[in-house]
Amino acid sequence: MKLIQTLARSAAAALIASAVLLPAAHAQKFDDQGIARTESVRHDYDHKNEAIQVRVDFAHGASFPAHSHPGVEIAYVLSGTLEYAMDGKTIRLTAGESLYIPAGAVHAARNAGDGVGSELATYLVEKGKPIVVLAK
Repeated sequence: MKLIQTLARSAAAALIASAVLLPAAHAQKFDDQGIARTESVRHDYDHKNEAIQVRVDFAHGASFPAHSHPGVEIAYVLSGTLEYAMDGKTIRLTAGESLYIPAGAVHAARNAGDGVGSELATYLVEKGKPIVVLAK
């Protein structure tokens, strides 16, 4: 019985990992800015907040303009090289590196690599608020 439970857990973990780590070619189509967003999880974690995970794929040379979020974001780079502009600094990350972005912090992101760059963005935000607020 323990072996069956272990195999079932392993299969479930592999399924989840394959859904999150799919090659960028399997993501939804890029928008006019060269960005593709694929939401993988949205779940309440208390009575007023929710956790949301989104895979964000950046086409070669694509960038996302200055924006903020109504809660924290943790950006984990899945592939490529991404640059984030925040607090007057440029933060360059490659696959396997992550960045904590505080609630309300205005930041921008761009693909600084040669191919498609991808991140897994985890948001902890208040329910009912827009996830992305473009800076003025």
